[in-house]
Amino acid sequence: MKPEDSEAATVAAVDAAALQDEALAALGCAATPAEVGELRTRYLGRKSDLKQALRNVRDRDTGMTLNAVRERLEAAFAEREAELERAALDVALATDGFDVTLPGDELAVGTLHPVTQVRRIVEDAFLGLGYEVRDDREVETVEYNFDKLGFAPTHSSRSPRDTFFLDHDTVLRTETSPSQIHHLESRTPPVYMVSIGRVYRRDAITPTRFPIFHQFEGLAVDRGLTLADLKGTLLHVMRALFGPQRRVRFRTHFFPFTEPSMEPDVSCPICDGAGCRTCKHSGWIELGGSGMVDPVVFQNVGLDAEEWSGFAFGCGLERSAQLRHGISEIRPLWSPDLRVLRQF
Repeated sequence: MKPEDSEAATVAAVDAAALQDEALAALGCAATPAEVGELRTRYLGRKSDLKQALRNVRDRDTGMTLNAVRERLEAAFAEREAELERAALDVALATDGFDVTLPGDELAVGTLHPVTQVRRIVEDAFLGLGYEVRDDREVETVEYNFDKLGFAPTHSSRSPRDTFFLDHDTVLRTETSPSQIHHLESRTPPVYMVSIGRVYRRDAITPTRFPIFHQFEGLAVDRGLTLADLKGTLLHVMRALFGPQRRVRFRTHFFPFTEPSMEPDVSCPICDGAGCRTCKHSGWIELGGSGMVDPVVFQNVGLDAEEWSGFAFGCGLERSAQLRHGISEIRPLWSPDLRVLRQF
């Protein structure tokens, strides 16, 4: 090293030491984190004497000396700032009387809609029985919604007063039964399927009816199926939905696409069978319809009714949710007022 270089390095080291002492002395007098920030800008900022000296370094020794000062100052500033922040927190805790061990505000967590909860219970019950779950279109043709299901030309469901017609041949499906026809046309028996989805009817709004609702409809086609198989299947699903304590009964009925047919009823959860406005003072609420598949339906999809037998059923998800949770009316399930739904 040349003599003049050694002298410059010594001067730089002395200046760096003086700068360090000055910065540490000022830092010791800082009383707030804000003052520490101002001093950090003065001694370590881009326009500070230390940063300017580092930019002009021409030899290794001077650079090492200045970098060492920079590192010591950065550590000192960080330590002093943390010390002042801890002191400020201690003062705040002592004067504000705030208990840091108290739990924070609970965050609102959403839940599944009761209809969605019931739908998942139904899906799990049928998947456990080996059924296939199917979801089909909501806009359907008259052929699949009525004709192939065996509805008579004079059946009341074909009237625009009961069904939403989009045009002469197109409707909003009134049940998910068309899925059964689509399934039988695309699969060879034996078949076990359940269709779940939204349906539409021109129903007046009552405690148990709504013009838009969800259904689950099942179909089983195999050799040797009987009404006992249907009853056992429905009982299995109803026990999954309502538990073993709820009373269930089956009544004979008529449906165009099943013969013989029956309706499953569940004891009213509001009055426990004593009779109330919800159950029309009967003590029971109809859950849906069911029965053995009519041979005409097999004929419409090209199956031999002498070889195959089957059963079908359909129930409402909203009504199932109503019966499961003891809700007196079906309307809150579709209401924008969430006071009822937040309970679930």
